[in-house]
Amino acid sequence: MNTQRWMGRQFFSFYITWGVFLPYWTGWMIHTKGITVSQASLIMSLGLVVRGLSTLFVFPYLSGKFSSKTLLNGMGVGTLIGILSYIPASSFASLLLVTLFVHFFYPTLMPALDSTAGFLVQTKQLKHYGKSRSWGSIGFVVAGMILTFFTGALGDEVILWALLLGILLFICLGFMRAPAVLSEKPKIDPAKKGGMLKLFRIRHFGLVLIIVILLQAAHASYYNYGYIFLQEIHAPKYLIGVILNIAVIAEIIFFTVADKYFHKFSAGTLLALAALGSSIRWILVFAFPNVVVFSIAQTLHACSFAMGHYAFMKYLINNIPNAEIPKAQGMYSALALSWSTAVFTIFGGYLYEIEPRYAFIGMIICTIPSMIFALVYRKLELKKVKGHPDSNISSL
Repeated sequence: MNTQRWMGRQFFSFYITWGVFLPYWTGWMIHTKGITVSQASLIMSLGLVVRGLSTLFVFPYLSGKFSSKTLLNGMGVGTLIGILSYIPASSFASLLLVTLFVHFFYPTLMPALDSTAGFLVQTKQLKHYGKSRSWGSIGFVVAGMILTFFTGALGDEVILWALLLGILLFICLGFMRAPAVLSEKPKIDPAKKGGMLKLFRIRHFGLVLIIVILLQAAHASYYNYGYIFLQEIHAPKYLIGVILNIAVIAEIIFFTVADKYFHKFSAGTLLALAALGSSIRWILVFAFPNVVVFSIAQTLHACSFAMGHYAFMKYLINNIPNAEIPKAQGMYSALALSWSTAVFTIFGGYLYEIEPRYAFIGMIICTIPSMIFALVYRKLELKKVKGHPDSNISSL
């Protein structure tokens, strides 16, 4: 079968649901369940904590027990049960319990898909990670565009049904034919078994992890306050959705061309460029608080998020043994994509209350150190290559 097409299809179907859940779910609970903004924020924050615990501990453990296909299907079914449980839930307590249940299953699909893609690249069954991952970003944009139309016509109630339909599509595709290797149970040598800390024995893993944690944490203010900041600088309401999607379109373009134009770049070089692009992005938003510059700065999402994520995948595929990939992905998802964002959301909120622009310039407290660490890592990479004339930095 065409593995490239299969992986792209899985990314697309998952990120269609993520394009519903991430931007709209808090608003759905407020408008259809009648809870307050502070209650919804607390529910989603606690969900983020469970998401981190699940991706850090539960996902790597289950990855060592079940095949990739079984794990993806099981997490998908668990998510479906959770989303259905939202229908009868009406009180704060019931919504909290359901949200914690959903966050146990749903967000783990993200590292599970990336781990699957990494495994397929390592086993030479997937040639282009970036091309497959770009379909995920396309799915995210498609979901937002379609849902905007339906919520305008039918109201916020349609958000739940859109998410349910998306999860059903993902599950149905998951039970269809997949690359045979993904149905095999993991074969782990007992002598090589180890916990999370074993990853830090791998050359430069700790340094690379710190870099990507800082890079992803720098998006906290944008993810949480970008929408209201656009209102603050008087962006036309009908354009706000378009402006926010510029970032995802830039991400799609990067992932589409990354394998062709960036495969010869080392992970250290890509991480340094990502940190530089991120720094410029937040400086521009701070220095020129107007709609035009904000829109231009959105294109740098290709650096700040997409290039940083691609660089981490490149490092992972070239340096992490296959059996350890789920652990590395779980750690990345928990520390870089969940908990660090939660911490810097609080920091960004404090700065936003003082002056909205400060919430964005404050993010360089992450990007500048990440750029310094990336340059250090790049130097270490170059030393390694010079020390081994026959070695080469393989492509992703």
